[in-house]
Amino acid sequence: MSNSILLPAILTLTLTCSLVNSMRFELQSGHTKCISEDIKTNAMTVGKYTVVNPNEGYAIPDTHKITVKVSSPHGTSHHYADHVESGNFAFTGSESGDYTACFWIPDSRMSPSTVTIEFDWRSG
Repeated sequence: MSNSILLPAILTLTLTCSLVNSMRFELQSGHTKCISEDIKTNAMTVGKYTVVNPNEGYAIPDTHKITVKVSSPHGTSHHYADHVESGNFAFTGSESGDYTACFWIPDSRMSPSTVTIEFDWRSG
């Protein structure tokens, strides 16, 4: 197979096998951050999220614990975790459309904080 055909074939195969969204973002207390992914019916989806510890070697403070909810396009909840520092989710898409993962931290007037979150979302 010539190089002019081989490279597009490999790229096409790679892109159709799996979609990966891996990111790092900041979240302020009292705010919500939502990320959407277009997922097809019967597509397997897995996600992993972790709060980056600002003080390596010490426990993550309560002000840095997050709440996470993953929902389908019609509002069906596929994952919910409250006051956590990390977690995982996995499901098979029951409907096609934009699935949403929302992260938030309750507003803390005593100790407002900004949290860094690593998030990896794979579907295919």
